Amino acid sequence: MMRRILLVALALTATVATACSSEDSPANGGSLPDAAGLLKDAAASTADIKSAHFTLAVNGEIPDLPVKKAEGDLTREGGGSGAAKGTVSMELLGSLFEGEFVLVDKAAYIKGPTGGWQRLSAAMVRNLYDPAAILDPKRGVANVLANVRNPKTEGTEDIDGVSTYRVTGRAAKDVVTNLVPGVSSDVDITFWLRQDDGHQPVKASVKMPGDGDPSVDVTLSDIDKQVSISAPK
Repeated sequence: MMRRILLVALALTATVATACSSEDSPANGGSLPDAAGLLKDAAASTADIKSAHFTLAVNGEIPDLPVKKAEGDLTREGGGSGAAKGTVSMELLGSLFEGEFVLVDKAAYIKGPTGGWQRLSAAMVRNLYDPAAILDPKRGVANVLANVRNPKTEGTEDIDGVSTYRVTGRAAKDVVTNLVPGVSSDVDITFWLRQDDGHQPVKASVKMPGDGDPSVDVTLSDIDKQVSISAPK
């Protein structure tokens, strides 16, 4: 149960990337690129990502998602499910846990504000939330990008200084659930895709069912930077 609490610990996952400015059309006045083509390029380039920094932020109350926020580093190395490390705020065993996490090989480790590292079953953690799934081509962001229905390019926007295209669409529950456990129905999703570099995603926002329009935001940065994750001593 706990690899679900941890991803996005994610991340996976938290700091929310904020929009610095937005426009309804490209700066050069031309037409916006086709959404389906952008998503196809983004899915292909994202499937090749080997490591990244991620953040995950939960906006509003989502009862079936114990994670409140998370941030850290991901790599597809470190075992069949990859590896992740960072900080997380989540509901664990009926209490709010805030601290560090490491997922590597077949084990998970958590460390609170006091005390040392505790080793847990990675399977338990991943059943709660699995940040390493973010980079998994078959379960993560690349898979969602490849399966967005009725996509539309809505405009351009700067996300933390990165020029992006804002693309909206609809995603099936079974496609999104590996990234956002607790999804009970198909959801509206928005991607902010780079205007260069194969249109890799900078941010994704999943609109969740519930009062107050809750949502989950995931951001990716530092693509393919050197990441080394090992079990804590």
